Amino acid sequence: MQDEVGQAVSPAQTKAFYQRRLPHWHPDEAFLFLTWRLFGSLPRQADPSADLQSAPPKMAGQAFLTLDRSIDRAASGPIWLRDRRIASLVVQTLVAGEIERGFYQLRAYVVMPNHVHAVLLPKMPLPAITRWLKGSTARRANRILARTGQPFWQDESYDHWVRTPNELERIVRYIERNPVSAGLVSCEEDWPWSSATTAGETACPTM
Repeated sequence: MQDEVGQAVSPAQTKAFYQRRLPHWHPDEAFLFLTWRLFGSLPRQADPSADLQSAPPKMAGQAFLTLDRSIDRAASGPIWLRDRRIASLVVQTLVAGEIERGFYQLRAYVVMPNHVHAVLLPKMPLPAITRWLKGSTARRANRILARTGQPFWQDESYDHWVRTPNELERIVRYIERNPVSAGLVSCEEDWPWSSATTAGETACPTM
């Protein structure tokens, strides 16, 4: 078996799951970059996510950036994650998945107004992790919003196997800087729903 860049990967060192009826492989002890978004946050005709999982790595990366920037700029659609109560419960759930449940090692995260990015090292099958994250937060968020019987998250999620330490650090910087790139804050540490707020020494300018 080979990975997406043509390197040999032993089946004993990989885990498989299916998404959009396509098999996905990632090796044990590999960080994954995950993104999921609110239901209805992007019009279907403008949504390239259907092509992300089956595209070659370079093309998938370009499609992901297009999707992410489209979501950041969305002028319509839900922004329920801008509600402090809901953003906080998503952060609490992400942290609980690591500390209380032991489902994964959490490296970085950010909760944006209509989507979430996270980098984690799974300790159980990824579909079980995403079902738990999305299911538990959806139920509680819908209670807060007094919504019943309505979808909260989009079914599809984007996942990317992080292949090198340098790539890991680039993705972490991308995630933690996402609120700045979207024009929500001037410094990443100013966004309260991000791992950047607990990263230690700040690089933000002081007056």
